[in-house]
Amino acid sequence: MIYFISDLHFGHDKDFIYRSRGFNSVTEHDSALISNWNSIIGEDDVVYVLGDIMLKDNENGMRCWDFLSGHKKVIWGNHDSAPRMELISSARNTEAIGFASLLTYRGHSLYLSHYPTLTGNYDDDNSKRVINICGHTHTKDRFADIDKGWIYHVEPDCHDNRPVSIEEILDDLKCINGWEGLRNVSE
Repeated sequence: MIYFISDLHFGHDKDFIYRSRGFNSVTEHDSALISNWNSIIGEDDVVYVLGDIMLKDNENGMRCWDFLSGHKKVIWGNHDSAPRMELISSARNTEAIGFASLLTYRGHSLYLSHYPTLTGNYDDDNSKRVINICGHTHTKDRFADIDKGWIYHVEPDCHDNRPVSIEEILDDLKCINGWEGLRNVSE
């Protein structure tokens, strides 16, 4: 199974991160994100992490990272400094992809990036449009930028502090006006 998440912010001790996600401390935040992740991600699952993995304490951030199950594929974000990129790139079950990537899944083109990105693809056939999967803004609304383009957010803030599956994303998008052409994920 394929999952997505962004903006884990392990070790980020500012309360505007952990309090807005419903936690009383950064320790509680980090522990809950790890627990939520591992409750749904199996060792054979793939999780695309769309940037901002840790902040402040790299040692704690890597300890948290190493507790996460599955195969992790990383798109870099604005808080992923060169030293953090080096640490994460060398971690087990981790593949560093770069600053953006295109993923094709059951005929859908997904542009993966940390930042919300206009794909500029306005094909008449909705099933052929490029969907941007992103994070960065810490929005509580997964459709916060849908008025700007085919953009879907995967921050923990809008997914109960857990990774979201590709099937859930495609099902969510079917509910948006104008997505009538979206293929059934079971095809």
